[in-house]
Amino acid sequence: MRQIVNFNKKWAFTKNADHVPATMPQRWDFVTLPHSWNTIDGQDGDNDFYRGTCYYAKELLKSSLPEADQYYLEFNGANSSADVYVNGKHLAHHDGGYSTWRVNITEALEMQNLIVVAVDNSANETVYPQMADFTFYGGLYRNVNIIAVADSHFDLDYYGGPGIQVTPVIEGANAKVEIEVYVTNKKEEQTLVYTVKDAEGNVVANVSSDDTKVEVEIENVHLWHGRKDPYLYRAEVALVEGTEVIDGVCTRFGCRTFEIHPDNGFILNGEEYPLRGVSRHQDRWGFGNALLPEHHEEDMDLICEMGATTIRLAHYQHDQYFYDLCDERGLVIWAEIPYISKHMPTGRENTISQMRELVVQNYNHPSIVVWGLSNEITINGSDDDLIENHKILNDMCHEMDPTRLTTIACVSMCDLNDPYVQIPDVVSYNHYFGWYGGDTSMNGPWFDNFHKTFPNIPIGCSEYGCEALNWHSSEPFQGDYTEEYQAYYHEELIKQLFSRKYMWATHVWNMFDFGADARNEGGENGQNHKGLVTFDRKYKKDSFYAYKAWLSDEPFVHICGKRYVDRVEDVTKVTVYSNQPQVELFANGESLGVKEAADHFFYFEVPNAGVTELVAIAGDCKDESVIRKVEEFNEAYRLKEEGAILNWFDITAPEGYFSLNDKLGDILANPAGAALFAGIMGNVAGKQAAGFEMNEGMMQMMGGFTVLRLLTLMGGMMDMKFTKEQLLALNDQLNQIKK
Repeated sequence: MRQIVNFNKKWAFTKNADHVPATMPQRWDFVTLPHSWNTIDGQDGDNDFYRGTCYYAKELLKSSLPEADQYYLEFNGANSSADVYVNGKHLAHHDGGYSTWRVNITEALEMQNLIVVAVDNSANETVYPQMADFTFYGGLYRNVNIIAVADSHFDLDYYGGPGIQVTPVIEGANAKVEIEVYVTNKKEEQTLVYTVKDAEGNVVANVSSDDTKVEVEIENVHLWHGRKDPYLYRAEVALVEGTEVIDGVCTRFGCRTFEIHPDNGFILNGEEYPLRGVSRHQDRWGFGNALLPEHHEEDMDLICEMGATTIRLAHYQHDQYFYDLCDERGLVIWAEIPYISKHMPTGRENTISQMRELVVQNYNHPSIVVWGLSNEITINGSDDDLIENHKILNDMCHEMDPTRLTTIACVSMCDLNDPYVQIPDVVSYNHYFGWYGGDTSMNGPWFDNFHKTFPNIPIGCSEYGCEALNWHSSEPFQGDYTEEYQAYYHEELIKQLFSRKYMWATHVWNMFDFGADARNEGGENGQNHKGLVTFDRKYKKDSFYAYKAWLSDEPFVHICGKRYVDRVEDVTKVTVYSNQPQVELFANGESLGVKEAADHFFYFEVPNAGVTELVAIAGDCKDESVIRKVEEFNEAYRLKEEGAILNWFDITAPEGYFSLNDKLGDILANPAGAALFAGIMGNVAGKQAAGFEMNEGMMQMMGGFTVLRLLTLMGGMMDMKFTKEQLLALNDQLNQIKK
């Protein structure tokens, strides 16, 4: 019977070697897995995190292993390429940093062994991802195990899969369940025993067979029904010789049907089941991607508290432990590979291998309903090779798994008529109207236009969001990074997206702030701050509660602006979120009235004098907050870019004239403004910003940036620095142009 030995403890690690050591290194640092070498430099900005080859080494006594015929070394995640050496012999190479893969080390083992793994996250043109808005943390950042098995065993070699595949088909009140296993070196005298158990452990089917594929029936099947009832069965298969169990595999599975309808959205088990949720990056502050089980559990608890019904697991294969949590908690999942941002003609084989691994390793998860082919891959345009690559992936997914659909996440400026948009079964778009360009009101009408133009293609929103840190204002505006603007933005998007029944899924970008080392913005470098929750998971931003008000059945009330205490105005707006029908707000014990709000957003005008203690009551729920009258604005609430040459409040902005604080799109719409910027735009076009080509589409998307914000970003992301004198001179010129 197989045994799994965890192999995480006490690896020697170094960044400073250039060859595989012949003996155990004495001067390397010791680490315990999971481990990443970019936990600091991958989260501090300037796009300077270490990318290269690092080495891990560990001694292994064969006598310490269980007695077995075959030994496999299993890696659950090594980013992004890795080579395995046992006693100096090269055994395997793997490309792809987010999937499980295994190496048979049996023949190379001696009594005493040195295991060395060279892990490489260097830039290259063959392994995805290479260009994206997140940090590519290097390391052995998930578990490493040794699997000890007999010569006859369930397969361990095929794309890191579990060796068992379960396909339920619902027929009336029952389910026909096909169970297929893959066996290495099966002997004639060996038989297979198939057992299916319900969630309570009762046997509902039991079959002995020589065949590696059987079908069993579950009568009166209990359906897996998302958050409402995530019921799971368990399939166990034993390889038996005589009375001895030689090997065994098991997997949980769920029985369910689903449909994605172009008018009615997502349908689960014949019932309309709106998919409203979030995207998730797996990293966190101080850990990078090297997460522990309790980190995954905390993420899942927060997502469920918010009331989400779906998660887009971006932009790569996540830990199997998290997929298991999704099954258990009933989240409907979009799973994808890191085919992102930059199409590489030399990377086709890697997209194929990563997709095969994703499907094979995750086939049994009932939570997964779509395979994501790519994300924003047309950001630098589309071509025949890109389209052919997508057709290959799309066809392969359908061949490997005819039970699920395929999808893509299109970049905002991707033409609706691009042939690439027609390839998958369903489509979603990443739109940031109201943050990067345009305004919030443009989101809903855009989707209406798509739905009208392509009424038979289900459309969703795969990304939308805006950044917020601990900055505050009573007059928030687009691009100010305040918690108040983020709350306003999401209020507007919730009302627009959730009211459109035809949208098959909506995914906020992002549930959590995440590492993006190329970013120097918002006053805290190295992160993308679009999360509804902070990078360390310690603070839920106000926008988190906006979603909870719409999606959660757990009664609650939340006063917004708890970090915005000092306020200068005599009467200030206070927003309250709740999923209860009425909210009453008290200021120093005096009621400011009872309000009703069908949209769950309750707005109060609050007199601001001295210190005011606020109490919100909604049914049995209560929340408290404090505001304080001040004469001058508290500068601690105002964004100050780290190392900024100028801040927006330092800039002269005469009434009726342009300044650096105006949006680029507004300036370019003015003939005099367009003429002024012609030279700057010409210098920028074609250059790289954190790997992204500044083409016409990118510049159009950035039309929602203020000129100051855009030029500051360029200074951090590309070799184009501006001095204070240059910026002030440009501002003087803008001050001469009437709006």
